[in-house]
This record gives sequence, structure tokens and C-alpha cells, in this order.
Amino acid sequence: MASGVKPRVKVPKTAAAGEAVTIKTLISHKMESGQRKDKEGNLIPRSIINRFTCDFNGQNVIDIAMDPAISTNPYFQFEATVPEAGEFVFKWYDDDGSEYEDSKSIAIG
Repeated sequence: MASGVKPRVKVPKTAAAGEAVTIKTLISHKMESGQRKDKEGNLIPRSIINRFTCDFNGQNVIDIAMDPAISTNPYFQFEATVPEAGEFVFKWYDDDGSEYEDSKSIAIG
């Protein structure tokens, strides 16, 4: 597991049924390419976020595959239609097998 990784998510607290809401996500992650060397000349192992998913009440909203050229601290902004109250679950997948997760609830108002 990479150190200092912190997911951040911004979801409105309420929405009208059927409304499209804007969701913003950011994960603090160094994104090591695997091509740099440490002080001793050894390759630093590759460690990038290679996939991001968002589900709402168990149904997939977005699924993004990322390539090694992805920037440090990847940021995503997208819209999702909210048919009912529920919970968004966000997951980031690291090359080393680590998964980082966050969730946010939304109410119908």
C-alpha cells in the first residue's frame, strides 16, 4: 500500500429524484512510473492508480481504466442521475493490489 494516499469526494447532500448531480473526486497519490531509480540506482517499483469506479446503491455509474501516463493526484468530475436516496461508493485500484475506498450518502429532498 502506498503511503500518504488520501481519497477525497464531494457529493451534494440532497438532490431531487431524477436530478443529475455533479460529483468531484481527487485522490492524493504519488503515481510512481517504475522508470525512476532511487539513490542506490535501483528501480523504484511502479505504483499507479490504474482503475477508478463509482457505484450508486450497488449499480455501476462509472468505471475508468487509467494508463501509466496518468498524472499525480488524479481528479475526476462527472455527473450522475440520482433516482432515489442512497449511497455512492468510490474505489481506486493501485498496481500493488491496494484498494482505496470512500462513500457518500445522498438524500432526496
